[in-house]
Amino acid sequence: MTDVTLGAAHRTLRDEVTRELRRRILSGELAQGERLVEDRLAALLGVSRNPVRESIRVLAAEGFIEVVPRLGATVARLSAEEGEELFDVRMAIEGLAARLAARKRTPASAERLRRVLEQAKEAVEDGRLAEVADLNTAFHLAVGEATGNSYLSLMMKPMLQRAQWIFSQTASARGPHSWSEHLSLCEAIAAGDEDEAQARAVAHVAAARRSFLAAVGRTAKHPND
Repeated sequence: MTDVTLGAAHRTLRDEVTRELRRRILSGELAQGERLVEDRLAALLGVSRNPVRESIRVLAAEGFIEVVPRLGATVARLSAEEGEELFDVRMAIEGLAARLAARKRTPASAERLRRVLEQAKEAVEDGRLAEVADLNTAFHLAVGEATGNSYLSLMMKPMLQRAQWIFSQTASARGPHSWSEHLSLCEAIAAGDEDEAQARAVAHVAAARRSFLAAVGRTAKHPND
């Protein structure tokens, strides 16, 4: 029996419950629009109602849950319009992140990106879609960290959590393409080519936008996307 406890891991029970509920929302186990009942969730997760209630507040602040007074909580719905807004922001922020990552590249940061890509390649080949989505987010977070810019990294994390929600809906179609696009971006960053890294990051987000819009039955607003 291990001596490791939740306290030793420096995570509160609320943090653990929040992480699990977020995972279930991202994976679709908790569907968009589904009503969330505290008692049922507490029983399902084997905890009391208090950490569930606190987690719902956290996830509501992140935009994954909607809470209506006297009606309760439901999993939020991600509309096509919200998805488009997210892609607009991603193009600007991730293009900048790729440029800065190329400018400040180090052998260690390049190796970290390559390790994530190898794991993603294996997950794609094995059809482990949930893991592909996690590794997709991990790659983009690693690019953000490679910038050495703490403000940019703070902005990217909540944005990429929302982006993973979208990616999870298109992972079966996007997985192989996303991996090859990430590989191309990684090469530009490792080479220190700022212009090419930014261009490839923007092209990658544009491709993801097209896949999302196709999934929801819409066409892109901008002909160059």
